[in-house]
Amino acid sequence: MKRLVAVERICLSGHILSLVFGLAGLILVLPNPRFIAALPAFGQKLFGWSMAGGGVVYILLGAITVALYAYRNLGVRNWLAFMLPAVFLSLSSELLGTSTGFPFGHYAYLNGLGYKIAGLVPFTIPLSWFYLGFSAYILARGGLAAKGLPGWVTKLGAIALGAVLLTSWDFVLDPAMSQAPYPFWTFQDVGEFFGMPYRNVTGWLGTGALFMSIATLFWKPSAQPLQRSQLTVPLAIYLVNFAFGAIITITQLDVRFWIPTSISILLGVVPAILLWWSVAPDSQSQPAQPAGAESESVSEEQPLGLPSEIPAISMPIQVKG
Repeated sequence: MKRLVAVERICLSGHILSLVFGLAGLILVLPNPRFIAALPAFGQKLFGWSMAGGGVVYILLGAITVALYAYRNLGVRNWLAFMLPAVFLSLSSELLGTSTGFPFGHYAYLNGLGYKIAGLVPFTIPLSWFYLGFSAYILARGGLAAKGLPGWVTKLGAIALGAVLLTSWDFVLDPAMSQAPYPFWTFQDVGEFFGMPYRNVTGWLGTGALFMSIATLFWKPSAQPLQRSQLTVPLAIYLVNFAFGAIITITQLDVRFWIPTSISILLGVVPAILLWWSVAPDSQSQPAQPAGAESESVSEEQPLGLPSEIPAISMPIQVKG
């Protein structure tokens, strides 16, 4: 397990670094062709490769990070119960959208995000739906579960709130990726909502809610609720990806785009942080076990003849969380 943790941390660090590198390239380097021309031949070749494949790298690293996180903390069943519907249903929505305009509007992907499935959708796009969708869902589910709400309320609330968090990210992602000087996709019709059609918003909400609902049906609750520290990775993934889109949007587009950025902060960033904060610190809860895991430990001080179901009584210890 320690090796998985190490690999997960390396992938998360690589994900963040590749986003930072991509920002630097899009905002600082590409607008300054003199800098690129001054590079030696090897440097120009390396820069060209990084710009062509950087989007693929950061998405792959993000997907691997979240997959390892989900496997470690929730077990293989919950990991696959979320990843498979997220990948296949988002791919179906994207293929339908790029072919017919439903449910996101008429748009098309350009180059820079990897091989296109059926010549329409880069293979990395469903992976981004997975890792951002999972991060949004687990933050919503963990935060609501900490409130002690009935199970069905937590489940429905996680679907609704998770879909809102996911869609809020798109308020800065779509302008950054479709209207900035170096786009990765384009809307064929200028939309009413800052260049995006309104149905793009409903398409994101509907697609996210759909695969989150299917994941919930097959989700097996963990033996213990997740602790705050265990939700730090999803929060980090959500925030750094938001920052990537937001920085491009507010630096490369006009002041009008502060409005969707502010909406994204209000409906996405603030709730995500509050959900994370509402979960009990580690000192106030027991370590979570992967889904399906059963505790086999027996206290050595348990008197003989007493049933193992009797809970142990422990004194609270004040530890700074």
